[in-house]
Amino acid sequence: MALLKRFRILRSVDNTGFGNNSSSGRFFDRATGGPNVGKRGVSRLNRYSWYHTMLGMKRGKFLFLLLFVYISINLVFAGIYYSIGVEHLAGIERSYNLKEFSEVFFFSTQTFTTVGYGRISPTGFLTSAVATFEAFLGLLSFAIATGLFYGRFSRPQAFLKFSDHALVSPYREGIALMFRIAPFKNNLLSEAEVKLTLAMRVEEDGKPVNKFYNLDTEISKVNSLSLSWTVVHPVNEKSPLYGFSEQDLEATDMELMVFVKAFDEVFSNTVVSRWSYVTAEIVWGARFSIMYHPSGDQTRTILDISLIDAYTPAALPGIPGTKES
Repeated sequence: MALLKRFRILRSVDNTGFGNNSSSGRFFDRATGGPNVGKRGVSRLNRYSWYHTMLGMKRGKFLFLLLFVYISINLVFAGIYYSIGVEHLAGIERSYNLKEFSEVFFFSTQTFTTVGYGRISPTGFLTSAVATFEAFLGLLSFAIATGLFYGRFSRPQAFLKFSDHALVSPYREGIALMFRIAPFKNNLLSEAEVKLTLAMRVEEDGKPVNKFYNLDTEISKVNSLSLSWTVVHPVNEKSPLYGFSEQDLEATDMELMVFVKAFDEVFSNTVVSRWSYVTAEIVWGARFSIMYHPSGDQTRTILDISLIDAYTPAALPGIPGTKES
């Protein structure tokens, strides 16, 4: 009850972009880094930007989709040629149906890619017209695919990895909520800035509503993000988590939303990354392990990304509202 009164006293914020009544699932989707929001009321064609979808798609899925579309188009045109008649394709030997269709399919791929080896050629107006249209479609398709490849290759990304868990750890004379960030590729990030928002599901006048609170951090900006960065939110009198016990944490429906912005020196552009931690992903009474060490010849620092979520149990100091772990 005391905690609920404290929530009413603390000033919440309304500039998060999420309404007070949205309640299904987490606010940020870890897989995409974007808001966990589905849109309805418009057609599927108008609901999605296909350019954004293709650029944001996973690499394996993107390559599989290109291959699937390529094979599907050629199967369709092969079916058209076959229905017109293989006698209108000079160079194909009449044989059993499967071999004939395979010959037609490979002729289609040669026409689509404008390779044209010359062994098989269309005869007659209808077959030539279909081949002309397929060659035109192939030029457009490869132009689009090339643009998508360039867009994906040239799009700046943060390439940041977050720890899977946030920890409630001993910090100075009290406790703090903390998590880790580390760059996992050889991009150069500078002027990295982090903002934290805590979302809590509380009751007001008998109705569940969302409350959002900005969390102060020990350091909100670093000049260069080269090693791991442990983002620390001290749990003091200004924190909405002040006075929480482990049982209070487990009983509260909350989500810590993380927004990181940095400057990529290679692209000369700003990159953004998002992450979040729900109640089940916050560990009470633990401390992160060190994830970097000197190299064997003592000439450089080795950052072990596999240790980003490594932590050990740690006793928390006795403060009002908490208990010794």
